[in-house]
Order: sequence, then structure tokens, then C-alpha cells
Amino acid sequence: MHDFTILVVPGAFASSVASTLDILATAANVGERRGLATPRWRVCGPQPGPVTLGHGLLLDVEPMEQGAEDNSCWVIPGIGVSDLGQLERRLAEPWTTPLLSALSNHIANGKEVAASCSAVFLLHAAGLLGGRRVTTSWWLAPHLQTLAPGCRVDPDFMVLADPPLTTAGAAFAQTDLMLHLLRRRLSPEIADTVSKALLLDRRQLQSPFVIPAVLVQGNALISRLTAQIEESLPELAGVKALAASVGMSERTLSRHVHKATGHSTRQLIQRVQLNKARALLESGQYSVEAVAAQVGYQDPTALRRLLRRLLNATPRQLRHSRSA
Repeated sequence: MHDFTILVVPGAFASSVASTLDILATAANVGERRGLATPRWRVCGPQPGPVTLGHGLLLDVEPMEQGAEDNSCWVIPGIGVSDLGQLERRLAEPWTTPLLSALSNHIANGKEVAASCSAVFLLHAAGLLGGRRVTTSWWLAPHLQTLAPGCRVDPDFMVLADPPLTTAGAAFAQTDLMLHLLRRRLSPEIADTVSKALLLDRRQLQSPFVIPAVLVQGNALISRLTAQIEESLPELAGVKALAASVGMSERTLSRHVHKATGHSTRQLIQRVQLNKARALLESGQYSVEAVAAQVGYQDPTALRRLLRRLLNATPRQLRHSRSA
């Protein structure tokens, strides 16, 4: 019997697939040396034989085998797309039909499925996200929320478990996903040992990696708002002023901002403040008091709280991150 079934689809993000297999192999090695339970896994695909991953790399896979006796957690690394148009084309490819049916059957049999990055959209296509709380790549989260209004998409988190589903963020969150699964299905000890052996940090949030400029994604309204907020600092533009500047009510503006970014207008303002504060702190040229004043906070304690909540970091850690 297997603990994990790694499902590899054509064009999958090569490094996500490789890191998954490296983590499992490391877990098997260190577990054997330390007398711990070791993982058992297989690598499968919609069709058996060689699968072409991203950048033309090839990997041989076994056929998918379904059945109530399969108690493994099915794990799907990112499927190698970065925008909605590309994602829609990939989901229309022939390999998706048998895979989606197999995913639905596996869940119907009371088993578990885990996915990271764009692979979370496969779970939606299989009809598995209703009523669930999930995460995905933070820049794809608004699209997923639009496609799947019946679930809650929370892009701040690196890994979210809502049994029988476990989801993770952007491509390299696959490492966080595998450590989470090792910790839960085998033992915390083996997960911690693998993390130390491979120098993998335990990251809980995607928030520190969110870049307001990337959230824009070609949206003229959000681009204009982001620029306006940046230009207004330290005299911070409020929600009411931003809405008036684009000729909308606050509620209408909030709806547009949330659809484009997954955040409220106030949260967008905070992201812009945070991005500016982070850059200033990482430069090492300013005290936290000076940075707070430059991004619109009269009280540096409020900025410290924001850094801790959204970046899980202190001003001191950000100053030292550039030199590290």
C-alpha cells in the first residue's frame, strides 16, 4: 500500500514534481536511518509512460489505478501555468477528463487529495471545492474565487487543510505542502528532520511575497489606484477619496477591487503601504519611526503590528534580510 500517489500531468511544473520526489526520497532515507516510519509512494499520470514536464523534461509514470482499497493521498504538483488564459487551454486538453473523473471517485471513496498552485483549479474543475476553504498562487486567487464562488479562497496562507482536501500556494509551496503531509500522515519528527536536511524553512504565509504591482495584472483601475496610493504617501488616500477619484461609490469600488485582487480597498491600501515600508526597511537607511512616518503611520507600533500580521516579520528582521 502507498502513502502518497503523485499525479503528474503533461506540462507540470518540473521543479515542483522534482522537489516532491526529492522530499519523499529524503524522508525515506532519514526515516530508515533513524528508525522512523518511512513514506511509500508511486508516480502516476493520466496515461502511463513518459510524460513531458515543463521545459521538455521527461518522467515515466504508472497508470492511475482507482479503487476503494487505495488509501493514499493523491498529490498534484502545479500544472505549469501562470495566467487564466493559459489555464483554460490546459483544462481543455484531453488528459483532463479521465483525471477529473478519477479525482471525484477518490474523494467519493473517502480518500484525500492535495494540490498546489494552479493544480487547485483541477479540484474546482472536478467539482470538489464547494463549501471548502482553499488557497492557491496569490495572483491566481481572485480568478479561482470568481470561478468557484461556493468556496472561500484565502491567498494569504501557504498551506490550508480542509479535509479531505489540502491546498498550497505558488509553485514552490509544493515543498511546504509535502512537509505538511509528512507531518500529518507519518510524524512531525520525520517532517522536521527532512526540513532541516534540505534547509527548508517552515513558512505559513504567502503574504510576505505579495507584490501590489503584480496584483494589478493589466487591470487599469487597480493600476491607477495603486499609483494614486503610492503618490499620496505619507498623506494616505482613504477609501472615500479613492472612490471619488474614479467616480464610484465606496461599495462599487470595493467590488471591483475585490474581483481583481481578492482584497478589499482598505487591504489594497495596506499592501501598498507595506510594500513601501518593506523597501525602506530593507535599505537599512531608516529607523522604523522614520519609515512609519513616510508610509502614513503616526505610530510606529501600528506599523510593527502590520508587519507582524502580514509579513510575520519584525523591522529588525527586514533590515537584516538584505544583508543576509
